[in-house]
Amino acid sequence: MTWIGFWFNIPGQTLDPTKVADDFYNNGYDVVLSGIDTTEALVEGGKMAQAGKKVWTIPYDYEDACKEAEAICLGVPYFNWGPSYLKAVQMAADGKWAQYWDWNAPDWANINNADTSAVGFIKGQALSADAAANVDKFIKGLADGSIALFKGPLNFQDGSAFLKDGEAATDLQVWYLSQLLQGMEGPSK
Repeated sequence: MTWIGFWFNIPGQTLDPTKVADDFYNNGYDVVLSGIDTTEALVEGGKMAQAGKKVWTIPYDYEDACKEAEAICLGVPYFNWGPSYLKAVQMAADGKWAQYWDWNAPDWANINNADTSAVGFIKGQALSADAAANVDKFIKGLADGSIALFKGPLNFQDGSAFLKDGEAATDLQVWYLSQLLQGMEGPSK
């Protein structure tokens, strides 16, 4: 994992996501997952595929991102701000708006329901039927709690403990991580 430093490229401030994606592909990685709101990994993967390399990509946070290189796109996770914006607008229209903070969780019954879910996942053309079934099992495991992504032992980048063996992080612990975890490359600050 390489952290570029922000959710999109800021020349001179972040690592160049085009170079980061190319470095992964040129060093033998065949799948690149992006965590930024732009499509550099998909664009570069498309170039690699056109040059004959067998590569795939998972872009991030734009529902239509796969259209950039459909043949290599495994799928795209995205955010859906509609339900939370509707709540705020309705509160304002009703004269009841006050500052608030919400944790907008997925609608586990249907993560792609635009009316109820804060996040979704669109499967890409490059995702095989078997892999798609595994994605569905993964989503089900997240929904029912049988899969915990942040479960100890986990340490921070500086070697200090984040989670003890068997301890699972809360959503807020993950949200407010004070630094990157061991194994993640890039500056924590």
